[in-house]
Order: sequence, then C-alpha cells, then structure tokens
Amino acid sequence: MQNYKDLKVWQKSHLIVLKVYQLTNGFPKSEVYGLVSQYRRSAVSVSANLVEGCGKYSSNDIANFFQIALGSLHESEYYNLLSKDLAYISEEEYKNLEEQFREVKAMLVALIKTVRNK
Repeated sequence: MQNYKDLKVWQKSHLIVLKVYQLTNGFPKSEVYGLVSQYRRSAVSVSANLVEGCGKYSSNDIANFFQIALGSLHESEYYNLLSKDLAYISEEEYKNLEEQFREVKAMLVALIKTVRNK
C-alpha cells in the first residue's frame, strides 16, 4: 500500500478532523466528556484507520481497516447532525461538513471496492 499521506481520501479526512476540533472548541463545557469527546474520537478514527490500513500487507486486512474508517465516518455524520440540532453549530457549518463527509464517503467506498477486488 502507498504512503497514507499520498491518499486524497486521507488528506480530506484529516481536514475534517481539523474542522471538527475547531468547531467543538466552541461547544458548551458540559459537552467536553460527552459530544465533544465522541465527535472528535469518531473523526480521528476515520483518518487513523486509513493510516493503519496502509500499514497492512494483505488486501483483506487493508480493506477491513478502511471499512472501520467508513463506519467511523457514518458515526461522525450523526454527531454533525446532533450538533446542528442542539444549536451548537450553524446550518451553514453543518452543510459544509456534510458535503465533506459525502465526498470522503464516496472516495472511501471506491477505495474499499478497489482493494477488495485485488
């Protein structure tokens, strides 16, 4: 597998992590151990599982880690919706991140299919 830093999907997922950290800095202190922690953890998990998958040798192992990354991405999408519904982020911030999630999801699904077909 190639260096994870060369993967466009990793680059885009890393930008999501940075955005999630920026947004959650403004959440209420009561959410530090709740939504803030969960949202950050799930966002980081996407990028981290891409990195770990790139360190594996077999296509099966690589695809499994990429699949975990996809699950974490779905989890992050929910936390984005919850953040909007709780009025912690604006509609514009929500839509902006939602678009980034869709883009990364499409790239990740395509990557998983490619790896599984090797």
